Order: sequence, then structure tokens, then C-alpha cells
Amino acid sequence: MTQRDVTAILQDVLDRVRDDDAGEPHELPVHATADLDRLAVAVVDNGGETFSAGDAEHRFPIQSMSKALVYGLAVDDVGMDEVLRHIDVEPSGDAFNRISLDPGSRRPDNPMINAGALVAHSLVRGPDAEQRYARIHELLSTMAGRELELDEECYRQEMENADRNLGIAHMVRALAELPDEPHDVVDGYSRQCSIAVSTIDLARIAGTLANDGLVPGTETRALSHVAARHVLSVMLTCGMYDSAGDWVSTVGIPAKSGISGGIIGASPGRGGIAAYSPRLDEHGNSVRGARIFEELSTELDLHVLRPRHRDG
Repeated sequence: MTQRDVTAILQDVLDRVRDDDAGEPHELPVHATADLDRLAVAVVDNGGETFSAGDAEHRFPIQSMSKALVYGLAVDDVGMDEVLRHIDVEPSGDAFNRISLDPGSRRPDNPMINAGALVAHSLVRGPDAEQRYARIHELLSTMAGRELELDEECYRQEMENADRNLGIAHMVRALAELPDEPHDVVDGYSRQCSIAVSTIDLARIAGTLANDGLVPGTETRALSHVAARHVLSVMLTCGMYDSAGDWVSTVGIPAKSGISGGIIGASPGRGGIAAYSPRLDEHGNSVRGARIFEELSTELDLHVLRPRHRDG
């Protein structure tokens, strides 16, 4: 399939979902004031070739999509056994910001809810909070193929509204184990969520996960193959929060959403996909973004449980 063919498919998908005005943007001011007409999709294959349509270069905060990537960094830093000692990998069926731990193990259910994401952030190695964030920023920039910037206004707003995350961090520290001081963890987590990305950046990041941890079109390894595999596994089962089961059934692509309106998806061995549209559904997932993924899963035959076609 040529670049022209793929670009035409992407544009056609955008045209089909453009008039869907369901949902509302997130209440955080930086998202509440976003242009609701913004709409974008991008695909990056394993060779690094990029296809896009719509507002694919418009930048916005990465938000919870960063959770998957920081989880991968934590796996590479301290090993899977140590990460599993702190964070489980079970779908929770709960909203992303619920204040809870498993009553038996006292671990967060998975790294895609806020409790698990805060613990994953604290497991990233570094002598202090500043160095930990610097390593996360370096990872995301490497995966995106360019130096990413911090959205300072988003970071300020996140910290002004951080009471719930601070409560979660203190709960984990009191009832289980949080490897660093709660305020420093929440501060660093808020910074990681405020890194500005475009839809093309996100497709390249997702493509790195789909390419076994190698940045598409390069020999640069951002994550080990073990970390990439575990990230994809948790994205498939937990990445879309309490709508994860429906997502696996209808879309079947390991994915992660963010309250800014972005969704990343990785088709193992094939490439990365990203979509952006600010209006969210009741689960906190982009309405038009989810429709884009559903359309592309069918158009490009991307469901991970698709039959393997045999010749002859």
C-alpha cells in the first residue's frame, strides 16, 4: 500500500467521524479551552515512514499516555519482579483516579490507573525528583525522535489541582510502599503528564512500542524487548480504563488514552497509531479518537486477534 493510499484512508476516516460532537473536554482549564474542532490521526510504520491527516502537528499535553512509557522505564530500571512487587497487572474496572489499593496485596491494580502510575514514576531510578523527571523526558524525546517541551501552564494547573493525586500518594505511602516522598512523586508525575506532543510524535512513540522498543527507522533502542512486551500487554488489558473490555472486543489494539484527547495504539510488528480530538466520553477517552481507532482497526486489519492468513 502506497503512502498516498494510506493518507487517503486516514483522511477518509477523519471525514467520517468529523461531525460527531458527543462528549465534553476535560475540566482542567488547559483542556477545557482547547479548540474542539481539532482532529488528527497519524500512523508510523516500523521503517519510520509517517502518514497523517488533520491537525497532526498541533501540540497538546501527553497526560496519561505517559503512564505506559514510564512503566516501561521502571521495568528496565529495577526489573519486572521488583515492579510486580509494587504494582499488579490486573484490570481494575474502576475509573482512572479512584483512591484504592487491592485489599489483599495492598498494591495498585495496574500501572494505568493513577495509583499505579505514581508508584511506577517513583520506581524510575535517579538521585532526586529532578533527575527522575529528566530521565523520563529523555525517554519520551528519544521515542518521539525530537526534543519535547514541557507545557508549563499545564504543569502549573496540574499542581494547583493535585489534591487527589497527593491523597493517593500518601495512601500508598501509609498502607503499602512508595519509594519516594509523596509530594516529590506527584510533582514529577505532573511534569511527565505535561510534556507537549503532537499526534505525529505520539504515533512515533507508539511505533517504538510496536517495534519491540526500537525507535522506528533507526537502530536506537528506547526500551528493552521485555519492557516493550509488558507495556503492550498492560495497554491491551488496562489502557482504556473501565472500557477496556469493550475496547479489546471492538478495536483489539493495545492502546492508552489521555484526558487531553489523545489516544496511542501499537500494532505489534506493524506500527504505531495516534489520534487526537478533545471531547471525552464518560470513561475519559476521546470520543472521535476511539471512533478513528475502530475504523482503522477494520480498514487496516489491525485487531491483535485477527486470523493469520495462509497462502494457498
